[in-house]
Amino acid sequence: MLTKLLKNKKILLIGCILIIVFVIIILNKDNLLKKMYPKKYETEVTMYAEKYQVEENLIYALIKAESNFNEGATSHKGAIGLMQLMEETAKDVVRKNALELEEENIKNELLIPENNINVGTKYLSTLLEKYQNKGIALAAYNAGIGTVDNWLEKGIIKSDGSDIENIPFKETNQYVRKILRDYEIYCALYA
Repeated sequence: MLTKLLKNKKILLIGCILIIVFVIIILNKDNLLKKMYPKKYETEVTMYAEKYQVEENLIYALIKAESNFNEGATSHKGAIGLMQLMEETAKDVVRKNALELEEENIKNELLIPENNINVGTKYLSTLLEKYQNKGIALAAYNAGIGTVDNWLEKGIIKSDGSDIENIPFKETNQYVRKILRDYEIYCALYA
């Protein structure tokens, strides 16, 4: 009898703890989500979002997907920094837009968060201007302009982005969907 009573008390105690944890999670949902979807490097993101006319929340979603806000991130393909820029792409953006960065030292320049956000946001703004669609611009950021232009020419995807699920590269398909989802979350959280 005593064993049964102790077992019931234990179950009741565990149940109460679970309910308390659940209530705390519900009450702090926004705080938890803001920890999962932070706005790090806010000064730099705001400055370059305004300068290049790109939505801040799209930049945050891209940084989250590319590096999860790790300024020293480097990919196995050689992409560098917060916005995971390839050296040649970054050099091209710097050259075409007369950005004040040392091309011969671009790798180190891109490890500086402000520089990476500057170049990455300018590149993203160029893609947004070219494609006039977030999903298509993000596909080009990931797979390359030539690849996306090829998909558009062949009718694999539509220029209005209405069929981004048809992006043939699995990685790029998932990448675009993730960033667009995270963009919506950032918009909802920080409205």
